[in-house]
Amino acid sequence: MKRWLLAAVIAAFAVTNALAQDVPKPSPQEKPAGGPGSQVPLNVQLVLSRYQGEKKISSLPYMLGVLTNAQKTSLRVGTQVPVVTTVFGPKVEGTPSMIPQQSYTYRDVGTNIDCQAQSVGSGQFSLNVTVEDSSIQLDRSPGAGDQKQVLRDVPAFRSFRVAFATVLRDGQTMQFASATDPVSGEVLRVDVTLTLAK
Repeated sequence: MKRWLLAAVIAAFAVTNALAQDVPKPSPQEKPAGGPGSQVPLNVQLVLSRYQGEKKISSLPYMLGVLTNAQKTSLRVGTQVPVVTTVFGPKVEGTPSMIPQQSYTYRDVGTNIDCQAQSVGSGQFSLNVTVEDSSIQLDRSPGAGDQKQVLRDVPAFRSFRVAFATVLRDGQTMQFASATDPVSGEVLRVDVTLTLAK
């Protein structure tokens, strides 16, 4: 009787031990993807499109790799445009008029983008985005008759700046800005797409 009881206890202990080994133990370091406080790599694509009426005349995509709950990601792309400045020096004896003197200054033209992301849970991410876009146009008033002749070859610098916050989930695309240039009539639109980095 004692041997039978001892064998039953040993068998029960073996079964309990085997079942305990099959149960997965949660890792204390694992966090749900996209949960508050976790760091998730994202791809944020911004598309700056220009329209003249209903016709799209340009579309420039920018892709940023952003890590949630971390420092912001910044993108700077552009060029420096020389701007001629003319001054007239003092009249020199024996010359009919003052002598013009030209100098150059440089102005940055291009696109600056800053993006920061936070995980808010349920697979959603909060984005804070700032976009600055500048360009140069020589004829500021196309079709304006005599005014166009006066402004020919005189550079006009156009600028566009928008800052917005939004909440997106994986694969979602939304348009967050649309503005019309008061001089050229062009419409600039900003679309944002968020995807999880693979």
